[in-house]
Amino acid sequence: MTLLSPLPPPHALPGFDEQLAHLTAQLAASAAAVDRQAEFPHGNFALLQRHGLLGLTVPRALGGAGADLHSARKVIAAVARGEPSTALILVMQYLQHHRLQDDTRWPLHLRERLAREAVQQGALLNALRVEPELGSPARGGLPGTVARRTAEGWRLSGTKIYSTGSHGLTWLVVWARSDDAEPLVGGFLVHKCSPGVRIVDEWDHLGMRATCSHRVEFDDVLLPLDHAVSTAPANGPRPALEGDALLWMSVLLPTVYDAVARAARDWLVQFLHSRVPANLGVPLASLPRLQELLGQIDTLLFTNQALLDSAAAGQLPLANAGQLKQRVTAQAIAAVELAVQAAGNHGLSRRNPLERHYRDVLCGRVHTPQDDSVFAAAGRAALQPEAQP
Repeated sequence: MTLLSPLPPPHALPGFDEQLAHLTAQLAASAAAVDRQAEFPHGNFALLQRHGLLGLTVPRALGGAGADLHSARKVIAAVARGEPSTALILVMQYLQHHRLQDDTRWPLHLRERLAREAVQQGALLNALRVEPELGSPARGGLPGTVARRTAEGWRLSGTKIYSTGSHGLTWLVVWARSDDAEPLVGGFLVHKCSPGVRIVDEWDHLGMRATCSHRVEFDDVLLPLDHAVSTAPANGPRPALEGDALLWMSVLLPTVYDAVARAARDWLVQFLHSRVPANLGVPLASLPRLQELLGQIDTLLFTNQALLDSAAAGQLPLANAGQLKQRVTAQAIAAVELAVQAAGNHGLSRRNPLERHYRDVLCGRVHTPQDDSVFAAAGRAALQPEAQP
């Protein structure tokens, strides 16, 4: 294979932080329209591709930037501060490509093809796992989506919901089981243009509206046999998300919602300086009560930054990854709630971005692992004999 010219590492780019700040402003300028339209933000991804950011976590040997977690987190934070639906889709791209080249279950030619397409064409990749009946596979159970083995190849049929990025994806890794006597379970690689793939536009959520996390239906979709890319016997041990992959997910997902809270905080600061009630005669920023509320917000965000930065630097035990996600997300929500409290009716007006930030940040709760799973796991760990004093 002829290698592509590698992108320089992000930290080696001159003015990287300044470029990210400019990118945030560009994305924020159209964020309200993106939210109202609730359509896939093609323009945003064209912008990211022009900056070389869709291949950020593709290895340098395959033309990408080979970014580390610290650099990926900086990009996600900058994008999410501008438009978080775009950032969430980008998180999925980074997670998939960060793991892809190390997953030897995938045929080499497919790994290299997806890497090349991400760098050269901005092709997006995501895993589709959740089903209407089963729910999240993190809760256990076998998928209802089935791949039948035929002389032509696999014939895939089933339905996925909450398919983040749907209309913008080029490649879908569909969690399914084979129809073998001893079924295989795992990912089957599907191109978006395959006959039998249909997107049903039913995503109409409170927040993160432009993720286009629609229902995707697969009706007897024909796949080559080597597109069973990450499968394992159903009765054997299931490969779990662990180690480096778990760390990346636990840092990048909450980074999105922390960035939403920071955007809310920035709007509140401007509002408090500019709002001068007639009966007060001075800006709201002069009131001690509102200064205290802003201090509470900044303290929550300070804690989030310390947690996320230490985790990105490898200083957080992997056993605490779920707690990291829970704490950062909960504190981001609390920060935006305080901002709404400080702004009063203005904070809930659709004329102001704070209302959108509030809707978006609430969506942080739905990501795996959910709070109950995090707390139950932490409690079990604390009650193990080796954890006793």
